[in-house]
Amino acid sequence: MDGFYRILEKAVSGEFLAVPEITVLLCPPDEAAEKALFDAAYQLKCSICGKVVNLRGLIEFSNICTRDCLYCGIRRSNPKPHRYTMSVNEIVESAVLAGEFGYGSVVLQSGERSDPEFVDMVEEILCRIKELPFELGITLSCGEESLETYQRWRRAGATRYLLRIESSDEALFRKIHPADAVYSERKAALRRLQAADFQTGSGVMIGLPGQSVEHLAADVDFFRQMDLDMIGMGPFLPQEDTPLGQQYPDLPGDAEKRLKLSLRMIAVTRLVLRDVNIAATTALQAIDPARGRERGILAGANVIMPNVGNVSRRKDYQLYNGKPSLDENSSEIREKLTASLAEIGEMPRFNEPGDPLHYSKRKLLKKISD
Repeated sequence: MDGFYRILEKAVSGEFLAVPEITVLLCPPDEAAEKALFDAAYQLKCSICGKVVNLRGLIEFSNICTRDCLYCGIRRSNPKPHRYTMSVNEIVESAVLAGEFGYGSVVLQSGERSDPEFVDMVEEILCRIKELPFELGITLSCGEESLETYQRWRRAGATRYLLRIESSDEALFRKIHPADAVYSERKAALRRLQAADFQTGSGVMIGLPGQSVEHLAADVDFFRQMDLDMIGMGPFLPQEDTPLGQQYPDLPGDAEKRLKLSLRMIAVTRLVLRDVNIAATTALQAIDPARGRERGILAGANVIMPNVGNVSRRKDYQLYNGKPSLDENSSEIREKLTASLAEIGEMPRFNEPGDPLHYSKRKLLKKISD
């Protein structure tokens, strides 16, 4: 137990932690140690980011995907979802709603496509949103693309990009992806995003079959080595229409264990990476509808992504079982979120993009080195 607190003290002071030390932090010996971990991460979050939460209006604008990932409900070969792509006007209307709600940013998320029609459409959406009077920050999450495409989208107005790797361990990555998903290409795409001057984010699933705590500690080290600006991660939630969900259905207590481990990952990632943005994802809310995202904030996260898309579309964009807020309109989500944050002493950050401090520091260091 003394070793845990010694390493936690190192983390709080900003000293470098090796992977074995990160592993120790992910395994607190008792509830008091776990609380100390969460408290330390939350205090660091407050000192760097303030007692505020950055809001990103989420728009899931297309569930058409060319990939066939073994865990994902919108995988190419799943026949159950009604496939859709929102019109440009519908997407812009959702962005207007985010602006009217005071959200400082929007997140445009879709299945993975690289065809010219899709690339052109995203570029048009970005240009249209940048014409709005709200000065919204724009995050994209549309998968692997060429450097040229990333540069086009960056010039059109996107500033952030989330490309989750799901596991930084190549062997585990291969177990949860089909053969046409190449680990080295995923890493290369993250480097292309940085080359295109995006605030670059990635993340992993927590509690995957065959995943160890050592894997997760290495994931945190991967985030550090890749010099990422944003982290979005959450618990593995089996989706019944996928190979992985059918092979590994939930047993009683599994989901809560993965939630607790996910909160530890948020806390440790905050302590190790310090000035990045970390999302409290909807997957946390799927397990604990009443307090999942709030527990994420209290473990060190500082971003929440309330859905502003059309309610009628959400049932067809279920990456996992138990997706929350399927039938709530966007104003109801906003009201509940504002109230729940107030209960934990946090405030939404309205009308500001909430860029990660790490990005500006990374840019400065690159300028100095150049």
